[in-house]
Amino acid sequence: MSATVSVIIPTYNRAQKLIRAVDSVLNQTFRDVEIIVVDDGSEDDTRAVLRRWGTKITVIEHRSRRGPSAARNSGIAQASAPLIAFLDSDDYWLPEKLAVQVSFFQDNPQAMACQTEEIWIRRGRRVNPKKRHKKPSGYMFEASLRLCLISPSAVMLHRSVFQEIGGFDEQLPACEDYDLWLRLTCRWPVSLIPEPLVVKEGGHSDQLSSQYWGMDRFRIRAIARLICSGCLRPDQERTALAELRRKCTIYASGCLKRGKEEEGKFFKLLPDNLQSCPDKILGSPYLRFH
Repeated sequence: MSATVSVIIPTYNRAQKLIRAVDSVLNQTFRDVEIIVVDDGSEDDTRAVLRRWGTKITVIEHRSRRGPSAARNSGIAQASAPLIAFLDSDDYWLPEKLAVQVSFFQDNPQAMACQTEEIWIRRGRRVNPKKRHKKPSGYMFEASLRLCLISPSAVMLHRSVFQEIGGFDEQLPACEDYDLWLRLTCRWPVSLIPEPLVVKEGGHSDQLSSQYWGMDRFRIRAIARLICSGCLRPDQERTALAELRRKCTIYASGCLKRGKEEEGKFFKLLPDNLQSCPDKILGSPYLRFH
């Protein structure tokens, strides 16, 4: 008999923080879980650390680094539970996190996704999210176009979500969660549980957001692919196209300031060219990252 929740923890070179993350799952008040840790080609002491839990966890090893999308997708493929929760290895959960979310799904059997509030730690100090980071509850597609408002460590989903919309885009080296949340929120509401049950760390050098210039490249690709997928309602498509145009204008301006004239021209014209030649646009080297 499978567990109620599959917890997927992707990790890369975070051996000591991984201990805290896994222990925070083992210390949950709700215990009907399977824990799947995906080691994405770590080169530190991660392999030795993973042995400490024995059969309490399932370990998937990638021989070389394949990125967070591939790591989470490997975990999803292994998962057997009807509910899936993710935990980034630099974050950790408060003890009631899973119990509160499982109770939510029991009380709302039609729901497909929910997330909790978070406690934010930046460089060792607690900070308050800005107004623009305030999480809505319910249908949030339009708000999610502007910026990522769902945290992987805070969300819980029905496994059937991935059967319908697919997994994380392994072509994206970053913003892979933003891409998935757009595919999720254009179909279903995401309910917010107002309790802060996740401690989310940020501001350290190994975060993907600190390793890439021009993160909007990845968000632009996500929106363009979604528009071309044909899954949006007409009103959603108009909203997505407007946000695509806004992001492309800003990104093109940045390219021109850096002397990247051809790239700037490509992004400036992308929204107008997308519908006439989507394959050419999506196949451009500027939107291919592997």
